[in-house]
Amino acid sequence: MRNQFNIIIFFIFTYNSLLAAKVEKINVYSKSMQKNTSAYVILPEKYQKDSNKKYPTLYLLHGFGGDYSSYPNDFPAVKKQADDYNMVIISADGGYSSWYFDSPIDPKIKYETYITKELISYIDSSYSTIQNRTGRAICGLSMGGHGALYLSMRHSDLFGAAGSMSGGVDIRPFPKNWEIASRLGGKDKFPLNWEKNTVINQLDSIKDSISFMIDCGTDDFFLEVNRQLHAKMLAKKIKHDYIERPGGHEMGYWKNAIKYQLLFFDVYFKEANLKQ
Repeated sequence: MRNQFNIIIFFIFTYNSLLAAKVEKINVYSKSMQKNTSAYVILPEKYQKDSNKKYPTLYLLHGFGGDYSSYPNDFPAVKKQADDYNMVIISADGGYSSWYFDSPIDPKIKYETYITKELISYIDSSYSTIQNRTGRAICGLSMGGHGALYLSMRHSDLFGAAGSMSGGVDIRPFPKNWEIASRLGGKDKFPLNWEKNTVINQLDSIKDSISFMIDCGTDDFFLEVNRQLHAKMLAKKIKHDYIERPGGHEMGYWKNAIKYQLLFFDVYFKEANLKQ
């Protein structure tokens, strides 16, 4: 009897393990940058049962110094959230310090083109995804927060929702930091590059309504620029959720913040009447 019980437990454990969120590494050739790039794709349990359905997608962008493995490695709870919210999550690569621009001074750095044209095209052709803006969201932390807002505002035809955690939403006050000058040129010499490629100046680029979720810690060095973005969005009557919580520019804050971000996107997808 005991052996039968152990066998049943083994099969239950094995079955549940097979149905847990699956993480796949993919390699994508970027024609624009002429190099191979990598990403992780997190597939929810239900996707493995029925890949004929169309699933919403969330693109996650890492911070300065990170890479495509940042979210699976640093945020293991994201796998469970993919199951809970039944969405496909893509942990993308943005290079060590790209800031998700197409660099005006370095033709090898074209992460805006890569994310919006090459990676999305690869995902939609390789997986069963909802291939329109109401089924697609983007989110990031720090440099990735800048990237998520920057790309969504400039490509509102692609993303229906976007989120930023501790985002560097105005890079102009930081001309010597995080290798931004290596992507845009020095601010003194190339001021127009800085004006054109900072999030806070992208608001007039938005052509389709986007659901925004922006949060920042009260001890974060990006707090003031987030407050300024919030004020400018209010002045322009751009709807958005804005949250300040205790915390700094640190992993502990982001591990808490991402829970609210994914809940926000789940609500967005459901309110968009998507069939999941």
